[in-house]
Amino acid sequence: MTGFTLHPRLLADCHRLGRLSASHLLLHRNAAVPWLILVPETDLGNLLDLTIAQRDAVLADCTHVSDYLTAVLGYHKVNVAWIGNLVPQLHVHVIGRSPTDPCWPKPVWGHLTEAHEYTPDEIDAIRAGLVND
Repeated sequence: MTGFTLHPRLLADCHRLGRLSASHLLLHRNAAVPWLILVPETDLGNLLDLTIAQRDAVLADCTHVSDYLTAVLGYHKVNVAWIGNLVPQLHVHVIGRSPTDPCWPKPVWGHLTEAHEYTPDEIDAIRAGLVND
């Protein structure tokens, strides 16, 4: 898709990590929970509106991120959601969860009151673990 741009709210809230096979990969700036966001290059607003091939490719990217959260970072629970109430651009949240996180067992939306920043080295390590470019 030519002329693809990320929604300004996503750019304000996230660090850009790079590209996966079917999605742009972002890391939410709040390091209180490992919160990654995948943005496929499409004008469609709903995941289920994608072609089966596109949807499968996005879900494969989600699986890749989930595997990183569980195998590398040690999270046993991964939440995946595509809500899009505030940002109309199709994006998928993939979040590592733990009973020790600041909003457990509630969802992160509206309950994440703690804020921590990633260091540049932490961002680079996450990028290196997920992006192969």
